[in-house]
Amino acid sequence: MTTKFLVFSALLLATPALAADVAPAVDAARVEKTVASSFTNLPEGWDDRLRQDEAQRICTETRNQPPEEQADKIIAAEKAKVKLPADGKVLGDWKAGEKVAQNGRGFQFSDPAGTEAGGNCYACHQLDPKETSYGTLGPSLKGYGRALKFSDDAAKATYAKIYDAQSVLACSNMPRFGSNHVLTETQMKDVTAYLLDPASPVNK
Repeated sequence: MTTKFLVFSALLLATPALAADVAPAVDAARVEKTVASSFTNLPEGWDDRLRQDEAQRICTETRNQPPEEQADKIIAAEKAKVKLPADGKVLGDWKAGEKVAQNGRGFQFSDPAGTEAGGNCYACHQLDPKETSYGTLGPSLKGYGRALKFSDDAAKATYAKIYDAQSVLACSNMPRFGSNHVLTETQMKDVTAYLLDPASPVNK
């Protein structure tokens, strides 16, 4: 072990600002400037994507750990955005939902006009236990519907979570698929069915 390494280690331990549990303050103006400078020659309508909404601003400034009062404010505001299907049915076709879960396309510069976006659910979750490629950023959803006894209330709560995850947990890492118009109502119904239908491989 070199002297240089030991000196560096000592400085690292002795400097509070470098400790893992101490995060520097977020300079909102600098973040906004950096993001804006990273995207040039944007297609029409893309400017809005560079502007944070209130929930994003709070989550950025608090590093996804807002005080209880702000967290409650986010949840209330996002809950107001959730729109359950007019027909009251939240379960669609689980086979179509599996395709949505596997599809990560959509909202990219290279996508042809009219490209249907996917949920890319496997990037963060385990669903079908036979699928070997999945992310671990989110919890495993294997046996999801079975664990919730396939109840109607669980299905509606699941649809709402897919529609706007921050209506349940402030600063959730999960995309707000319905509020941000990423998935259609039909797609969200299908994904809900993929999670809740007893015939879905998720519940086998």
